[in-house]
Amino acid sequence: MKPLRQILVVEDNALNRAMLCEILAERYAVLEAKNGQEALEILRTGSGEISLILLDIVMPVMDGYTFLDIVKADPVLSLIPVIVMTQSDSENAEITALSHGATDFLLKPYRPQIILHRIASIIHLRETAAIVNQLQYDRLTGLYTREYFYQRVREVLQENPDREYSIVSSNIENFKLYNDVFGTAAGDQLLRMLADGLRRRVGENAVCGRYSADRFVFLQERHEERENRQRLMEIQQSRHLYRVKNAVMRWGIYEIYDRNLAVEHMCDRALLAADSIKGQYNEIFAVYDDTLRHKLLRERMITDTMEAALAENQFVVYFQPKYSLRGNVLAGAEALVRWNHPQLGFITPGEFIPLFEKSGFITRLDHYVWDRVCAQLKDWHEKGYDALPVSVNVSRADIFQIDLPDILLQTVEKYGVAPAQLHLEITESAYTEDPDQIIQTVNQLRELGFVIELDDFGSGYSSLNMIGRMNLDVLKLDMKFIQSETAMQSEQGILRFVVELANRMNLRVVAEGVETKEQLERLREIGCDYAQGYFFAEPMSSYEFEMLSQNRAKARADDLPSLTETTEKLLIVEEDPWSRELIRRAFAEQYTLLETDSAEHALAYLADPAQSIAAVILSATLPSHVSLDLLDTIRRDSKTQKLPVLVTMPPQPKLTEQVMKWDVDDVAYRPRDPLCVLCLRERLDRMRMRAPHTNVEPD
Repeated sequence: MKPLRQILVVEDNALNRAMLCEILAERYAVLEAKNGQEALEILRTGSGEISLILLDIVMPVMDGYTFLDIVKADPVLSLIPVIVMTQSDSENAEITALSHGATDFLLKPYRPQIILHRIASIIHLRETAAIVNQLQYDRLTGLYTREYFYQRVREVLQENPDREYSIVSSNIENFKLYNDVFGTAAGDQLLRMLADGLRRRVGENAVCGRYSADRFVFLQERHEERENRQRLMEIQQSRHLYRVKNAVMRWGIYEIYDRNLAVEHMCDRALLAADSIKGQYNEIFAVYDDTLRHKLLRERMITDTMEAALAENQFVVYFQPKYSLRGNVLAGAEALVRWNHPQLGFITPGEFIPLFEKSGFITRLDHYVWDRVCAQLKDWHEKGYDALPVSVNVSRADIFQIDLPDILLQTVEKYGVAPAQLHLEITESAYTEDPDQIIQTVNQLRELGFVIELDDFGSGYSSLNMIGRMNLDVLKLDMKFIQSETAMQSEQGILRFVVELANRMNLRVVAEGVETKEQLERLREIGCDYAQGYFFAEPMSSYEFEMLSQNRAKARADDLPSLTETTEKLLIVEEDPWSRELIRRAFAEQYTLLETDSAEHALAYLADPAQSIAAVILSATLPSHVSLDLLDTIRRDSKTQKLPVLVTMPPQPKLTEQVMKWDVDDVAYRPRDPLCVLCLRERLDRMRMRAPHTNVEPD
């Protein structure tokens, strides 16, 4: 049942209040106040729920006129209609009440039907006006809403066929940064100030609207353009904008020549002009011209053909190699998509990805790339090649799909690929839209076994907050970040700090965009784990990457001929099948492998003198908690007590604290992907060269 509208009766006479309550009780919920002061207290605690006020003029404490003056001065309370009640029927009394802000005037004694009709009529008018006002005016800025702006522009153009007009739109660069630094309330206040400045400078009668978020639009006569540009520059020089570096207000202008064009498209062209000068120093104004028109037509052609392109496999997956900086060993790849358009030729991702993100088509393209990469991984596995991981992009639109974990899991299961082989790159900017959602999704994906990489780290402004809250595996440093920081002196850059921070948080670091030997040496010097870029190799086809992988494997085997013939044996005691598979692939060339998930079988291997075991990789989480017992047995036996033992474990703080107290030579986190195994191989090599039983922090 719909709740009754509330009427506030302000009357010092108890009998009069009782009479009014009886008249109104059937149709309204009635609140009572003895004077203006009590009425204000009621209003300030529930003004949004009160539909109308019945007000006596002569009252103690605060009279009706004083009450009206206070209410009129309040922007919220002044919206509530007030009917004044008095015994005086003089014209002066009515004029005085109306001049103080009253909506209507009633005489005593009360006539119930007249009172009810007056109240119903005024409430209806007020609510109708409120609805119209909501449709016409933006609640935050008071400018026209987008739809009403379109309507007013159409009316002005129709009424003035001989006048020349332009549509002008704005775009505030880095407005999201302003909100992040100063808060949403401060951002809203800035928008109100800018809207007021716009209204004052282009005239109270101008057609001004809020297009969306921080974008404003207005209609101007062509001959006013030069004068208005100067006025708009004054808005740009607002001291509030300068509170954030690079917060700049840009303006795009569309000169209206074709009045048959929809106003919506006129605004789009003005917005396109504003966006065309984004990031350009000292460029505040841009006019839509043929260059932008051609760009718009090309973009339309791209979006019109994207569905057919996907169906016809015009999108091709390329692979950019990723190398370990400890020996320049091929360690994986990043999947990049290219579009071989039959009319436009090769289209770069920088051109079509933003359009796909805007249209929502990006999710379908991402699903296609995930499928093609998993199919390729299956093909390489069937050919017996190394299980190198491949990173794929997960866009912002993907993150907010409820079934994203299910989609990815179904994709890897379809091709029999381990989740850890498919690294998921999540762009840093996705975090700013809904941090809680992205954190929840990332946690689900990691539980399923996927490896999470934070892409473009250093390009945004939430980086440290993100890595503090998100459950990550890898940081990928932004290309521009790498290029600028590696140009500095060692003590001036912050790359070392980032890498050290990542190490403390057990995160691996991948540097992208490496183009020079100097950058490579700088990254290697500060301990960066992996790198990719044109210095190593350009993105290549799957066949080229396959050849590169095999040539690397052959070169490694040729350089170490003795390793394939060694009689040294490595005992792997690991219950997790995927980790055991990764360890097997990493050490198969260097050792003869003995594998088991049983402590009993491990002891049998160790007791057999014919096995000549050189080292042990031992899981800390064997069933029934026998890992420590097995280690104690190894250390008590004189034949095995000096045997190098590397303990692996999942990244759990409490378990790490316990294992660090064990009598082991080294500790490492359980490998979840081939990149981890490269570190494991290097730790085992170092461990065998050191004296036994030297505890080291895990990678």
